Amino acid sequence: MSAQTGSREQFDLPPHRPLAARFLPRNVYYGWAIVFACAALLFVSVGVGYYGIAVYLGPLRELHGWSNSDVSLATGMYFVFSGVTSALVGPLIDRHGARRWMTPGLILLIVAAAGIGYVRELWQLYLAYIVMALGSGMSAGVAVNATLARWFVHRRAWAMAISSTGVSLGGVVLSPVNGVLIELFGLEVATPAMAGLILLIGLPIVAFVLVWDPRQMGLPQDGLEPVAPQRTSVARSAANQTRRWSIAGAIRTAPFWAIMISFVIVLLAQTGFILHQTAFLQERGGSLTAATSSLSIIAFGSIVARLIVGRFFADRVDLRILTVIMFVVQGTAALVVIQVDHIAVTYVAILIFGFTIGNVYMLQSLLTSDVFGYVSFGAVYGLIAMATQISSGFGPWMIGWLEDLTGSYEVPLTVVAILTYAALVPIYFAKPPKAVLGRAISPLVSRPAPQRES
Repeated sequence: MSAQTGSREQFDLPPHRPLAARFLPRNVYYGWAIVFACAALLFVSVGVGYYGIAVYLGPLRELHGWSNSDVSLATGMYFVFSGVTSALVGPLIDRHGARRWMTPGLILLIVAAAGIGYVRELWQLYLAYIVMALGSGMSAGVAVNATLARWFVHRRAWAMAISSTGVSLGGVVLSPVNGVLIELFGLEVATPAMAGLILLIGLPIVAFVLVWDPRQMGLPQDGLEPVAPQRTSVARSAANQTRRWSIAGAIRTAPFWAIMISFVIVLLAQTGFILHQTAFLQERGGSLTAATSSLSIIAFGSIVARLIVGRFFADRVDLRILTVIMFVVQGTAALVVIQVDHIAVTYVAILIFGFTIGNVYMLQSLLTSDVFGYVSFGAVYGLIAMATQISSGFGPWMIGWLEDLTGSYEVPLTVVAILTYAALVPIYFAKPPKAVLGRAISPLVSRPAPQRES
């Protein structure tokens, strides 16, 4: 289990004071502005991209007469190319920061998302989804989480919980709006309207708010400074957090494979279920608007549960135990939705399923940053994200193919729901490598540091 020679990070980024910092009170830690800015960025980028894909599945099939597997293949390509992009851009983010990749990524996302309503052939749909995937891989998951991992260590779960709320709000707000726009005006109006939100909200955030590292503003992590040697966890210690990992060193560790395998399985099941549940419930109930409301319920549940877990539990308990709980609850709730054809039970189970989905994504980031630190987070998390994105893409395609084969959603959705339970076993091994356990423990930061201008 080796890391690259020299475990301490070399910081050589230039000072940066963004426009937004001039309007924030000096007694407010700027890291929280980063958190809420990331939430707004994810609201539009994931709300239009990830949740938009689920909304477009049925209308694209009806408009063009394409099969479920044809459209689901486009969804699968989105996840595959997004994952590969994340893996490629991750090490570059570690070296040069996230902002330089976010702007071109958002531009690609805007152009592709707007063009979905104008495709006429399958190859055009595939091209639009690939370009949208490249933009998402450059501007969303790895870039946002790598930024937050640098600004926060001891309050990391709380910061990520707040920022990830933007993802869920994208489902709560934008999914039904998207569905209504499609039913009233069609895809040709709905898709550019949704893409315009990224232009109006996403690009200004990157240009005027985001800062890659708190030291560029002369600020400490968490808005705190060390005052006395105290105990902190091995995972959150400076020795572990500033250790620089090579890709070869990381992939030789058991925790790397434990995190990857567990989340490859669970995200295959989770993503497949979410992206087909709208079409499944539309078949069951007959209304696209009612079906898309289930996405809002899931996203609402995700917001509530993630904020509670992030604020009160994830920074204090063994993340592996928390992950196991989420997997068990998610698999059970999915099976209830599929097997019980009762509207009240269905929507309660969907809400409970929603309690888990945001926490699953957050726990993937938190486990990676706890084990491998923030210095090499982009490179390591990029590899894990690539694998989980590919599996996420395979899930919807597999469900679409099985639905075409069986003529029903019941069997394929039941299969992927049960797979969630299989992800429980590897997660036990997702703990810091033994090579780090003997390192000195850093002081636990405990009181606010004064704001300083760069």
